[in-house]
Amino acid sequence: MTVTISKVHLLNMERGEPEEAELWDAITERQLADWEGEWVPELFKAIQRLNRAGVERRYWPQSRHWNWRMKTEELMGMLAWSSFSLVCDGLTQGMMIVDTTTKRCRIDSQRGRNLVYVEFVENAPWNRKDLFDAPRYRGVGTTMIRAAIAQSEELGFHGRVGLHSLPQANDFYANTCAMTDLGADPDYEGSLRYFEMTPEQARAFITKGGRTT
Repeated sequence: MTVTISKVHLLNMERGEPEEAELWDAITERQLADWEGEWVPELFKAIQRLNRAGVERRYWPQSRHWNWRMKTEELMGMLAWSSFSLVCDGLTQGMMIVDTTTKRCRIDSQRGRNLVYVEFVENAPWNRKDLFDAPRYRGVGTTMIRAAIAQSEELGFHGRVGLHSLPQANDFYANTCAMTDLGADPDYEGSLRYFEMTPEQARAFITKGGRTT
């Protein structure tokens, strides 16, 4: 596997300054090993803290059942799918799988046109402010959305991006990313809300730099 690595930056929350990171155009065995050896134990400990604190299950991480090894093995052999990962300080900080072939736009002004559909995207547990009082890095989510926009541009889709959002991420896509909220999708498992980004919204997001989140 040939992996292209681009230099990006995340905000180191402890130091309050940018730190160089690497955006990989793949999820490799290194990322899956980090998920199994680092993400899963940290997520388990975070859920234990929530449970001991009496936090209702509906407020626990909604992606806690995701198995990145299974997702990668199932999807990565298909031409429609591609993946990205974000590495900083020697550890995987985020992963994303996108569909570049089978989905089409739903917004009236773009209806039927090609887009990059974000199937799965996740931040490392220690970067999540809902799990840790002092997250390690900020900017993983916006970096991943920029990567999806960049791939959309490269494919001639003009920055069009779509996704179904877990409820805990609705605010991020609606406000930080300024995507169009097309409401709950009754045809999608869990009736998750569907968000879409037009070329104009993509340009605005890139222009403002995508506030680190």
